[in-house]
Amino acid sequence: MSAWWIVLRKELLDAFRDRRMVIVALVVMPLAVPLILAGMSSLGTKRQVEKLERTLELPVIGAEHASNLMAWLEAQDVRGVAAPADPDRAVRSQEFEVVLRIDTTFGDDWRAGRPARLELIYDSSRPLQSGATIARIRGLLEAYDSQVGTLRLIARGIHPAVVQPLLVGSRDVATPESHFDLAQQMLPYLLLLLAFIGGMQLAIDATAGERERQSLEPLLATPATRAAIISGKILATAAFTLLSVLVTLVMYRLAFALVPAERVDMSLEVPVDALGLLLIVILPIVLLGATVLTALAAFARSYREAQGYLPLLIFLPMLPTLYLMVSPVKTQAWMLAVPFLGQNQLILRILRRESIELAEWAISLGSGFVLVAIVWVLAARLYHREQLAASG
Repeated sequence: MSAWWIVLRKELLDAFRDRRMVIVALVVMPLAVPLILAGMSSLGTKRQVEKLERTLELPVIGAEHASNLMAWLEAQDVRGVAAPADPDRAVRSQEFEVVLRIDTTFGDDWRAGRPARLELIYDSSRPLQSGATIARIRGLLEAYDSQVGTLRLIARGIHPAVVQPLLVGSRDVATPESHFDLAQQMLPYLLLLLAFIGGMQLAIDATAGERERQSLEPLLATPATRAAIISGKILATAAFTLLSVLVTLVMYRLAFALVPAERVDMSLEVPVDALGLLLIVILPIVLLGATVLTALAAFARSYREAQGYLPLLIFLPMLPTLYLMVSPVKTQAWMLAVPFLGQNQLILRILRRESIELAEWAISLGSGFVLVAIVWVLAARLYHREQLAASG
């Protein structure tokens, strides 16, 4: 039996004896991540639908100057209420999402056929809280403006098409699968983070932990080569991490299958074949994470020092997510060769049910495995140091 296989089995057996690690990696994390994402998505969808369907109470300043407008808004399920004395402060303090101010000259301008002035007071720094309400009011006012403008032209014997030189149509080619909410956009980062550091405890314990317990030196004294020993430890960490990611993906599919989507134009269900593709995409990251963690555990002088590198490792999967949030770009071939960035792009495309060319798979997986091989060699060099077995 190969030495690396013996080491792999030994590390996995030790890992599954640690009940806390098993519960965290295979129960807590796989349940927490999908349930949090599904809960966020369900709550966000519910709140947006409720905002669009319920009667909207709109604070209005000068409602007496535009009785026709107020009657029309009321027919659109918008009820005018008394406005606060200081509308700016009320909006900033989130007492109201938006306030409508009607100019005192509204009636005179309206009867003279001049543009009548209105003002919307809102806080653009809170789009998630008030964006839907602002868009609803703005859309209603634009509809009223268009309707009255058309009636005025007809009254003057002018066809409305005269002032509409362009007839712009629109055709949305987006599919329900390509519509994402904020919760689903976080999935690539969370998957990559879990794939990269999900086996942290096993990897650190298998080297730095064993060194402190003085059980690493007897293992290194066996006839097995150090390359075989480190290969077994890396593969054990990767196998444990991959199992955790697989359970997380299955729970993600089950959790989003329960999210009600009958009133939203998006598909939240993730098909089984997509789960398989996601596993293939993140496989290089799983191996890379296992190799990097093992190398750090061999480099660190203690278990605590190895854990001290965790904040730096968490930051790495964040980079592509942050970059794409501030600068969305079209996927290019070179991006697929960049660790984390390429996987991030492919994960989004799989969730959107977009096709991925064979060459794109080759670039992403090929570059990922090459990087894993390089780090693997560096980790093996660290395992050949004479001071590796020395604790402290």
